[in-house]
Amino acid sequence: MASSKTARANRGHGGAARDAAVAAQYLTLDDATRYAASYEGWRPAARYFCSRLYVVDEALRAAPRGRLLDVGCGPGMLVRRVLDVHPGEFQITGCDRSPAMIEAAAALTKGSDDVELSVARVEEMPFPDKHFDVVVAMGVLEYTDADAGLREIARVVRPGGLVVVTMLNPLSPYRLVEWFVYWPLVRVLSRVEGLFGAPRHAADVSGIRAIRLARLRRMMRGTGLRPKDAVHYDVTPLVPPLDRPIRRWSRKWRDHPGTTVSRGARRWLGTAYLVTARREDDA
Repeated sequence: MASSKTARANRGHGGAARDAAVAAQYLTLDDATRYAASYEGWRPAARYFCSRLYVVDEALRAAPRGRLLDVGCGPGMLVRRVLDVHPGEFQITGCDRSPAMIEAAAALTKGSDDVELSVARVEEMPFPDKHFDVVVAMGVLEYTDADAGLREIARVVRPGGLVVVTMLNPLSPYRLVEWFVYWPLVRVLSRVEGLFGAPRHAADVSGIRAIRLARLRRMMRGTGLRPKDAVHYDVTPLVPPLDRPIRRWSRKWRDHPGTTVSRGARRWLGTAYLVTARREDDA
């Protein structure tokens, strides 16, 4: 597969360090469990995840029923959601590069006959061409060779099938402050703390590479996917670290997640966005 060769070439030319940083985040079952727990409660990550699930749910309402692939499924939270909200409507396949994530997903979906899980990268998936009716890539392309990943997604979805992709919004005020002010200051603080003992703060390299909406749409078209709808989510005027204490009492988003999304004037405040696309019919 051409995309697999491209992915391996990119990892061999400057991408190895980034690839290792991504892999190191979820090596054990404890890592996967902590990741899932980070989206619980009332923290900013929980609000982000609640908003993201809301827009994915919206997209799946119009999805063709049949085979659904959750690529980069992590500990199986979306798989569990689909099983609960759409019982019997999809035959679900989940894959993730991390064996620990797949182990956590298996525990979360234990007893379901409609789920198959496997260890696989989005850039080189072991699935047949045109196999799935729906492919969801939720929070995975930021950590990968996105172009190779999109080509693989386009390969495994059937003509006319639905593709749902989420991506962090690198132009949002939240992300700009987070990446260029907040985390650099945390790293400086960690180094200063290290001079006097064990540092209490940490900011490990994540390997994230976010893509602007216009560019992602162009990339999708280049793989034979036709972008349809786009919606920004986790819309917030707050920036780190101000969002943390405010989230402790501002909890409307849990019961009304629709207030956290926008296709209109507030969309630039969304910390991430979702794009739906259809696979072009074969000529």
